[in-house]
This record gives sequence, structure tokens and C-alpha cells, in this order.
Amino acid sequence: MVEQLKKVPTGIAGLDELTGGGLPAGRPTLVCGGPGCGKTLLATTFLVRGAVDHSEPGLLVSFDERIPDMGVNVASLGFDLPDLEARGLLATDYVHIDRQEMHETGEYDLEALFIRLNLAVNRVGARRVVLDTIDTLFAGIPNQGIVRSELRRLFGWLKDHQLTTVITAERGEGSLTRHGIEEYVSDCVILLDHRVIEDLSTRRLRIVKYRGTSHGTNEYPFLIDEQGITVLPITSLGLRHGASNESMSTGLPQLDAMLSSKGYFKGSSTLLTGGPGTGKTTIAAHFADATCRNGERCIYFSFEESASQLVRNMRSAGIDLQPWIDKGLLRCQTSRPSLGGLEMHLALMVNAVRDFRPATVIIDPLSALLAIGVGSQTAFMALRLIDYLKSHGVTALYLSLQDSEEPTSLHISSIMDTWIVVRNMRSDTDLSRRLHIVKARGMAHSNQVRRMEITNSGVRLTDLPTAREAAEGLR
Repeated sequence: MVEQLKKVPTGIAGLDELTGGGLPAGRPTLVCGGPGCGKTLLATTFLVRGAVDHSEPGLLVSFDERIPDMGVNVASLGFDLPDLEARGLLATDYVHIDRQEMHETGEYDLEALFIRLNLAVNRVGARRVVLDTIDTLFAGIPNQGIVRSELRRLFGWLKDHQLTTVITAERGEGSLTRHGIEEYVSDCVILLDHRVIEDLSTRRLRIVKYRGTSHGTNEYPFLIDEQGITVLPITSLGLRHGASNESMSTGLPQLDAMLSSKGYFKGSSTLLTGGPGTGKTTIAAHFADATCRNGERCIYFSFEESASQLVRNMRSAGIDLQPWIDKGLLRCQTSRPSLGGLEMHLALMVNAVRDFRPATVIIDPLSALLAIGVGSQTAFMALRLIDYLKSHGVTALYLSLQDSEEPTSLHISSIMDTWIVVRNMRSDTDLSRRLHIVKARGMAHSNQVRRMEITNSGVRLTDLPTAREAAEGLR
């Protein structure tokens, strides 16, 4: 049997999934990118998670930043580097290099560094190593031939000692790194990017190469927050998610009846569209209330109302969401779409789902969130979110502001399992609401239009009079 490439988990949410298990064991991995894109944080997380989660001692060698300063910088993420050192799970070494003090006299080699690394590795039995950042090590050497030769020696030494190593490097002009050689001698190369699009910052990750294994090749958004780095490898998802035969109530008995008395299939996606004031949020609140009454969790992502405003407004329709919030069954996560780019919002939502593990999710409204996107970016983001929730068996309800029944401007109606439309009907004397189901995959559903009323006891759906009944009523 052919031996497969062994991998070491990074402990970074999403990255291990993207790489099929982690970084290559006993081989060097290059992490490159511009300033502020998260290279040092990714490398430090790799060390800390290895020590804490897998009891694998690590070695942190810094050529740029002092170790105490690095410890303070990552403390906000809950990483305690001094404690890991005291427990023998981490060794650190700061190699001070000042290019003004360097003079080229004779041959230059890294033999002294190898001795220093070997002593530090043996001190704690390190299996993971981080070198941050490699550019500083060769900053004062003008001879590119020597730089290339010694880089090859360094990477070879790390391989010979079977150390799983993360090496950080600054991005060069026209190449991934300044010297243009590190990417060729590395077994795995990860490129980080921090860009600003229409005043909104976005961080993205791409695996440029990974010898000996398949991997995701697209650009993937990632988020840096108080929980560390989260990568979203969900553009790589295939259509492999399961399809449940179980269903859950919409919270409205009359709407359940229109859906074969079942409600929504578990793990399905439902699109609820309508113009302003048609009652979309009230229908969504019924769904959240029904989920919590069943003892299951729900996350309500709101991009137009605060949590307290949502609770107050729904009380006028006889729906009290506050008890479910107090019991920890309902989480309302609210923010303005302008808080950040689409990738940031996507990462925040995915993090919330991973942390809270809800049975249902409500996005109110998806159209407001996607309005901040550019071109095809919005459709890709919506597809990522839909696929992610489906793959985790989460039943999702997406609200969208739309007056017509034409294919949505978001281009997502075709991938929804159920599509419900609500609209306002105006006459000379009054305004009334109508609701009907455009489609409901996998179940027979009503093709009738229902009158919809919002009362102080919630939403009520009733039959419209037939043409004959309407004519007789005029007599």
C-alpha cells in the first residue's frame, strides 16, 4: 500500500478542512503576504494549538519582533505564551539582526543558526517550529546567490530533522516573496491578502501549492477576531448535503396546511420575499417562536433592527421573544451591513452558527446585506452561506425585499427549496395583504392565494372569496 502524506492539524477553523487535514508533517510551509494580513497570528496559532490541543511542543523563533511583545499581542486571543514556556510546551528565541551592523566578509552561512535551532528544539522536544519572519534573516546580504543557497540549506535542514515548520515571509514585487526562492523550496505555500474594496476591508487566503495532496484552489475569505483566525472554505462545497424527510412547523398552522401540513423540511432553505410592510419579519418571528417552543435553538440575524426593537415590535403581534432569549434558546445578532465587507459578515455568521449550534437560522433581510456587495460577489456570498447551512442541517429562512414575483435580483430563488411571496394590495379604501407559495420542492403545496392579516395575536391566513362568492356579495 502506498504511504499517504501525513498531515498536522493547525487548529484553525476552516483551514484544516480546506487542506484536507492540516499542514504537511515534517515539511516546511511558507505563509506569505503583505503587512497586517495575519501571517504571524496564523503561525502562532499553529504553535499554540499544537501545544494545547495535541501536546506537541513547539519552537517560536522571531527575527523581527521581541518575544515579550509577541506574547502581549496574542494575549487578546487567550494565548498565554509565558505559561506554555513554563510548562515546557514552548521554547522561544529572539534572534536580533541589525543590517547596519552587518558587513560581508568571506563566506556567509547559517551554521550558527542551525546549532541554535537544534539546541532549542532539543530543550522541549519540539515537533512544530515557526520562523518569523525569514526576510529579516537575509536583509543585509546583497549577494542573491548566497541568499538562495542558504535558503535551500535552511529548508533542507528543517526537513532532515522532520520538523513541521511554518515560515512567514513578506510578499515581493512580481513574486510571492522578496527573494523569489522560498515558494519553490516549500512543500506548501499559503498566500494571505488584505485588500480594500469600496472602503470595506477584506482578508482572503489562497493555497498556492501543496505537494502530495489535493486542496482547495480558490480564494477564501477569513476573519481575525477575538477568537483568532477563521477561514471559510465553503466555495469548495459540492452538492453532497443530506435531505431530511422530517419537517418543522412554520409557527403558523394555516401556512403549515398550505405546505402539506408539514411546514419546512429540516435542513432546507426558504426564501420569503415581499415589499415594505408586508409582514415578512412577523412571519419570521413566528418561525423563531415555534423553534424555541420545540426546545431547539434559533439564531436571528437582523440587519435593520436592534434586538430590543425586534422584541418590542413583535409583542404588538402577540409574539414575545424575550423569554426565549433569557432561556438561551434564541440569539439575536444584529449589525448594520456597513459594518464590514460581505466576507466579514459571512465569517461572523458562520462563527455564530459554529458556536451556538442552532436548529434554525433567520436572515432578515438578506437583500440589505447583499446590497453592499459588488457584482457576482453577492451571488457567491449568498451561495456560500446557503451551502454552509445546508451542509450542517440547519433550517434557514431568508427574507428579501422584493415587490414582484420575477426571479430575484439576488439570483438565488432557483436554489431555494421553498419560495413564499407576500404582497400588499391597495384599493381606494383600504390596504390588504396576500400570501402565496411559488414553489416547495419535495412536497405538494397549495396553489391558492391567501388573505393575510396581522392581528394582536399574530398572523392569520384566510381563504379569499371565490369569484362567484364575490359576485354574490355585490348583489
